Amino acid sequence: MHKKLGFWVLTSLVVGNMVGSGVFLLPASLAQYGSITIFSWIATAIGAVFLALVFATLSKLFPRTGGPYVYCKEGFGDFIGFQVAYNFWICKWAGSAAIATALTGYLSAFFPILEENNVAAFFLTAGMVWFFSLVNIVGIHLAGGFQLTLTILKYIPLILATVIGLFYIDLENLSYFNVSGKSNFSALSSGAMLTLWAFLGLESASIPADDVVNPEKTIPRATIIGTLLAAVVYIFSTVSIMGVVPMPELRESAAPFADFAGKLFGPWGMYAMGGVAVISCAGALNGWILVQGQIPFAAARDKLFPKVFGKMTEKRSPVNAIIISSVLITFLLMFNLHKNLVDQFTIIISLATLAGIIAFLYTSVAEFVIYIKYPEKMQRKKVVKTLTVSGLAFIYTFWATASAGQEVVFYGSLLLFSSIPIYGWMQWQKYRKSVLKNG
Repeated sequence: MHKKLGFWVLTSLVVGNMVGSGVFLLPASLAQYGSITIFSWIATAIGAVFLALVFATLSKLFPRTGGPYVYCKEGFGDFIGFQVAYNFWICKWAGSAAIATALTGYLSAFFPILEENNVAAFFLTAGMVWFFSLVNIVGIHLAGGFQLTLTILKYIPLILATVIGLFYIDLENLSYFNVSGKSNFSALSSGAMLTLWAFLGLESASIPADDVVNPEKTIPRATIIGTLLAAVVYIFSTVSIMGVVPMPELRESAAPFADFAGKLFGPWGMYAMGGVAVISCAGALNGWILVQGQIPFAAARDKLFPKVFGKMTEKRSPVNAIIISSVLITFLLMFNLHKNLVDQFTIIISLATLAGIIAFLYTSVAEFVIYIKYPEKMQRKKVVKTLTVSGLAFIYTFWATASAGQEVVFYGSLLLFSSIPIYGWMQWQKYRKSVLKNG
């Protein structure tokens, strides 16, 4: 009998999948707007907690592998379930590509050839993707052990640097409240869209539900605690960085957390924080690859994805789903080979965030629909509280989507619509097989 994932491993999956590349890169992006984005973090953290509560509730009702796909399929039926699986799968393998690219970017501080030679950077990035794919193919328990170790190794230094930084804050640095030229609300909203990337992964505990010890209790606890731990790191680290590193300097920084550590500890601090960033991205990459195979596997099990995705090894690894996803990551990296690492990261992160928002929007409404479809699952004493939370989760996600701008919403819509002909083709194949079977 295979070992299942317990509370600590599952919590490390949530924290590790969120606290990856974003915490190290976003302070520079947020500095384009000013210290007002500290409130963007707070708004996003509140919205993320509402989403975490939605996932926690739904995971108790349907503790099955697939997470948001399962909930939306139960709420809306096969078509919406397929759309969520399709888009969330894209989110996960595109996100894995972004994290792998960021990991190579941090390594370039130690090995400058990676910044100068795109081919060398590509082979290293692809090599790391396939290394962690192999770890996950060997078995989910091994991948979970990796995740717990890497999360501890990155979380402790981040907390220490953040706490020390709070004692060196120069309030004048925080006086650059809104330097964007936009209204305060527009700047706040733009910052919230950027910070949403850092919370993609809060749903991670719900996805491998079949491989979790006592999933009805473990998944909700891991989801909520993991989200809160990540939120604490994000908010206080941003306050520390913006308070220590002057805003004009932070806006131009390619490695804001390393520059922050350099201000506190000198040159050795920059290299030490660069090492922490490498560990952080490695942990996130491992966790995202773990999740990216579970979504198409769950959909294939329900005959909504091609049968090839449904193969499971004796050690509970969706081997074909992981391999196909990693092949797509490799192609995505190859298509961006001519761009520098920062440009690659920006393009890929936009694709991943767009795809993830679609799943969050549907899931926040699915809870309401499920209670209408399955009134026996509703606890009447908690119905107002539950529906209020799901409503606030939807409002937050819709606001974040609207804040992305017309271009992002346009491409997000195209991504959503692209699932329609694929679903039609899958239904045609299913009909064709049934006709042939029945003669």
